[in-house]
Amino acid sequence: MANSKEHSWLKWYELDNAAKIVPSTAHGANTRVFRISCELKEEVNGELLQQALDEVIDEFPFFNCVLKKGMFWYYLEDCSIKPIVYEDNKPACMSIYFPGRKNLLYRVNYFHKRINLEMFHVLADGTGAFMFLKNIIAEYLVLAHNLEKVEIKEDISSIEEKNDDAFKQFYKKQKGLKQLKSLSSVKAFHLGGEKDENLLPHMVEGTVSSKKMVELSHKYETTVGILCVAIYIGACIDKMSVKEMNRPICISVPVNLRQFFPSDTARNFFGVITVKYYAEDYNGTIESIISKVKASFEDQLKPENVANTMNSYGALEHNIAIKVMPLFIKDIGIHFFDSQAKAGVTTSISNLGQIKMPPELCPYIDKFSAFMTAPSQQICISSFGEKMVFGEVSPFKTHQIMLNFFRRLISMGIDVELSTNDYDVEEEAK
Repeated sequence: MANSKEHSWLKWYELDNAAKIVPSTAHGANTRVFRISCELKEEVNGELLQQALDEVIDEFPFFNCVLKKGMFWYYLEDCSIKPIVYEDNKPACMSIYFPGRKNLLYRVNYFHKRINLEMFHVLADGTGAFMFLKNIIAEYLVLAHNLEKVEIKEDISSIEEKNDDAFKQFYKKQKGLKQLKSLSSVKAFHLGGEKDENLLPHMVEGTVSSKKMVELSHKYETTVGILCVAIYIGACIDKMSVKEMNRPICISVPVNLRQFFPSDTARNFFGVITVKYYAEDYNGTIESIISKVKASFEDQLKPENVANTMNSYGALEHNIAIKVMPLFIKDIGIHFFDSQAKAGVTTSISNLGQIKMPPELCPYIDKFSAFMTAPSQQICISSFGEKMVFGEVSPFKTHQIMLNFFRRLISMGIDVELSTNDYDVEEEAK
């Protein structure tokens, strides 16, 4: 099996390049846990959901592992723990990894019509996790409605292909860490506000028309992803004080590397681009933001630039001095450099794109959504059929910039349906 070490009594996996830093950076509100959800048009049957999970997990054995500490790196070890479905009764995206404790790194739960998959980022990115959730949903609906077995057409890969470490597969050695050194951090505009005393996640979910968002992006001759980043930058400008105007708004945008390299891995395989915008360039029109964002996307998403950045991350992992450094020192170093890097980021916006399901299952599904924890705020965008969902989670008790974002959408003719675990957000958005 790809990238695993096997003995008669156990099987273990090296962490992929993106996963290596996850355990060292999971602190406080930043649990490094994300939630993806599917909302059905009917109440969920917990027993059938358990049956569906039991059936599907055999196709994703990599997910049934526990995280262990080695001398130089963390690693994943196969285990026989049975995943148990339960009715959701806890705050979303709470910690999953607890050092020294042997437990699975994902959860499957449900509440009324919604099925949730929560996962520690060490296992997979959003694309890989959606592979898993879509298969669970498909199996559940087959059981619930006595349907014929269906195949997720976008997921026809073998177990070995799902387990591949694509970072290692496509890494090309290059001299030094030139590309990483060029990604020097600046002091970005940061979100402010009163944080939850227990750092519990405060969530906002905004649902809009996918069709209208596409039409709006065409109006401005751009893509939905670029438009959303531009509108969010405008929402930040709406909140900035005069003193803060000299700091750039820096938006981190994860990029699915499967678009650039042929891989069917269900593990992490993403890169990151950063869009930087200065409020002084804003002339009061969204076009003045879109032009800068579009140019930044086009430059950083050139195949050669994507490859250089990915190879630089690989160069860091393959650096001999770093390889032989004991894990406890790596933990300290990674935590320090992660804190430095976050000083240069305002927020992160992850566009998971259009979620596709077999046509015979679509009548039973209302929408999909996604949430990712962060020290301040992260936005995840997902679309299914006629509904596009913006999922935002943060430790802040208020959501001023996200409310500005929705207000801007409303002013552009996009109706927004809000739901949240904060009682006053709907009223504030009006």
